[in-house]
Amino acid sequence: MTGAIRIRPANAARALAAAVLLLCGRPLHAAEAAVGGPTHGALPMDQQVTRIDALLPEVNVDQPPAGVDPTIFALFVPSDNEMSPARVALGKKLYFDTRLSADGTVACATCHDVSRGFTDQRAVSEGIRDQLGRRNAPTTMNTVVFQSLFLDGRAPTLEAQAKLPIVNPIEMGQPNGAAAAQAIANDADYQRMFQDAYSRLPNYDDIGRAIANFERTLIFLNSPFDQFLAGQTDAISPQAQQGWVLFNGKARCVSCHPLNRSNPIGTDNRFHNIGVAARHQDFEKLARQALAELQKQGGLDAVDRMALSTDMSELGRFLITKNRSDIGAFRTLQLRNIGITGPYMHDGSMQTLWDVMDHYNKGGEANPFLDGGIEPLALSEDEIDAVVALLFSMTDQRFADQNQAMFDKQHTLAQTQRPFRDEALAMRHVFPFEQRVTGQQQ
Repeated sequence: MTGAIRIRPANAARALAAAVLLLCGRPLHAAEAAVGGPTHGALPMDQQVTRIDALLPEVNVDQPPAGVDPTIFALFVPSDNEMSPARVALGKKLYFDTRLSADGTVACATCHDVSRGFTDQRAVSEGIRDQLGRRNAPTTMNTVVFQSLFLDGRAPTLEAQAKLPIVNPIEMGQPNGAAAAQAIANDADYQRMFQDAYSRLPNYDDIGRAIANFERTLIFLNSPFDQFLAGQTDAISPQAQQGWVLFNGKARCVSCHPLNRSNPIGTDNRFHNIGVAARHQDFEKLARQALAELQKQGGLDAVDRMALSTDMSELGRFLITKNRSDIGAFRTLQLRNIGITGPYMHDGSMQTLWDVMDHYNKGGEANPFLDGGIEPLALSEDEIDAVVALLFSMTDQRFADQNQAMFDKQHTLAQTQRPFRDEALAMRHVFPFEQRVTGQQQ
């Protein structure tokens, strides 16, 4: 129902989560399988802390992270939140603290789980009281070089992004920032850590600053693909090497996913309508509805609510700019560690990278706002396999075992399920307008 928040009884929500996770080919954590478990499926926070300590045993905040151009990194660190050990330590503690949520069940790490590629590996995320949002949770790895945050770019900085989920009614659900700060205000450790980091007592703005400081340390850019670019030709398979040629040529991936020293994560930092939501939404109707709603109550809080709890979520960037050219447009996501951060697209509707390639190969989904750069690619099955092999080679070596497991599971699933494949469109045997005029497509 349009505009309604989808709330499910606990048993139904857990069953749905289990079904989605099994489709992803991932075993359930014990806490996730338990009905009414307090972690919404996330690995327990103390275990996540142990994992992050193993992944990042030493972080020297006095030096830019490896793999990121120092000049570029400096541009994304605001003058009022320079990197420091005290701020990183505070942000790390906050990232894993469920007390920031209204019912004590959700932390940043609930939807950005260290054990799951810093995502939740679900189609859409679950907040307090078993409420499901409308969007997939992007990874918090390598977010430092995004020019704006969230899938629609509604947050201009990591600091702004870190605060919004805390007060969103279906994510962490605090009534306001002051309530979040009050939840930890009497904690002696926090009082000391806030003083060390910002020379102030716990407050909402510094919560956002500290979490952002910590997230700027989550850099994972040491993959076989990087070794290949550095000259080690056998670091990736011949199939993946063919994928790199296709990436920069026939497959046209580089058009939106440039990869270079100043942009190591593979995004153009722009917003594109690639037709994902066009399969089931009337964009014109939703746009009129959104404009009416925003006229009544504008501002970032209103956009945040609409993006997470209404069908207007599918409008993407339009909710921020109100420009018709942005209807159904979402930010180009990074390619790094993509093998372990599925399911894919803003709504988590694609289970495998073969699904993603099939979608692009047929030219997306036709709609009046489709990006002009989206067109059929005429890729063969071998060529699709090659690009997928390349994409899996872009996962940091610290996740090598998980990456291989996810490749095997996705590959197995793709042998029997290719719901987005359309060879006739991909090879231009038919064109979308033919399907419309003959009544085969609404």
